[in-house]
Amino acid sequence: MTALEFSEVRFRYAADSPLLLDGLSFRVEAGEFVSILGPSGAGKSSLFRLMNGLLAPESGKILVGGASVSAKQSRCGYMPQQDLLFPWRTVAENVGLPLELGRQSHSAAERKERVAEVLSAVGLGDWAEKSPLALSGGMRQRAAFARTLLTGAELLLLDEPFSALDYMTRLSMREWLLERWQQERRTILFVTHDVEEAVFLSERILVIAERPVRCLREFRVPLSYPRSVESLGEPRALELKRELIALLSREMAV
Repeated sequence: MTALEFSEVRFRYAADSPLLLDGLSFRVEAGEFVSILGPSGAGKSSLFRLMNGLLAPESGKILVGGASVSAKQSRCGYMPQQDLLFPWRTVAENVGLPLELGRQSHSAAERKERVAEVLSAVGLGDWAEKSPLALSGGMRQRAAFARTLLTGAELLLLDEPFSALDYMTRLSMREWLLERWQQERRTILFVTHDVEEAVFLSERILVIAERPVRCLREFRVPLSYPRSVESLGEPRALELKRELIALLSREMAV
């Protein structure tokens, strides 16, 4: 089953601005973990905004779960770079926002139960009544991920969610995210400019290597799951990293 499909999509921010996407087509299958890799300013976050319906294409089709993103039944769970937790709400109240704002009605008891379940699943069960200010950076990102899960969406869009974390916390969060993905098996589309991160996490990597974007270069990651930091030292992983870095270096030099 196809989770996401771009078909001949053209997009620019204004009528007098240059094209960002020029007939872009690609697909993501249900249950995949796919990273979109590219240099800063390449248009990675714009792709997510198009998938969410926050931006509209000039032409072409964008389908989520077989339905147009403009249709009410099309939904993505979106996790931006910043966790965007409200400091005046508890962790539980922050995580439960999708249930409060969603189209389906839930009783207070139902919301409390579902929030408790997802907080326990991400290892934050004891922090439900704390302020987000009491959480470390990695814990805040786990809370943001829990909130994304409660959207009920099968397609999760994660936009450089670990970019603001220190190196060691990023390493632990990558391993944590893979564990969650293997348990949940939702489709994850992960935007990053970090080659190592993309290789470690993904089944496939789609690279933005031209402007305007007419196609995405596809690379299969030759590593099995589960993965650890040591996986990145395997010869096939090192070769893929070298190939991706060379490709991105050529694009940035243009």
